[in-house]
Amino acid sequence: MESVRNRRRTVSAEGSVSSHIEGVGGRGPAGDFRAAFETFVADTEPRLRRALVAAFGPLAGREATVDALAWAWEHWDRVEEISNPVGYLFRVGQTEARKARRVPPRVEPAPSTGEPLFEPGLEPALLALTEQQRVAVVLCHGFGWKHREVADLLGLSRSSVQSHVERGLSNLRQALEVDCDA
Repeated sequence: MESVRNRRRTVSAEGSVSSHIEGVGGRGPAGDFRAAFETFVADTEPRLRRALVAAFGPLAGREATVDALAWAWEHWDRVEEISNPVGYLFRVGQTEARKARRVPPRVEPAPSTGEPLFEPGLEPALLALTEQQRVAVVLCHGFGWKHREVADLLGLSRSSVQSHVERGLSNLRQALEVDCDA
């Protein structure tokens, strides 16, 4: 098991997460271990961050991503053997976000240029959805993920994700008073 003596976590202005960990002892060649973990983070972090931001908003989602990746570093032996590490780390981040009792997602207002960049009623309508509906809708329609990718992340069947998306979109249309028949 790795021991972590000093960990500094940062979130860049663009929203990417990096974890600077010093003083790691234990495992064989530290360079091999670090390189494997850095490759894992490069592949995993963007998807994990998008999913957690969709669930908890930009600030809490980024913090949850940092917490999940720090957990992955500390438990790398276990993470290497998990068949769906992104889904597992999503659950870790979800647990950390809930423990911290972070505020619900909040869309930051854009600078006023006359016309709003998005429907002003969208934020309250998204907040009214269930967490799974919100995550499914934002990932599928906001970030362009496929239903299979969201299903793998959430540990659901593809048909469950499709149901969450359909119900979420229906609830959004109703809340925003959008008539699709017109």
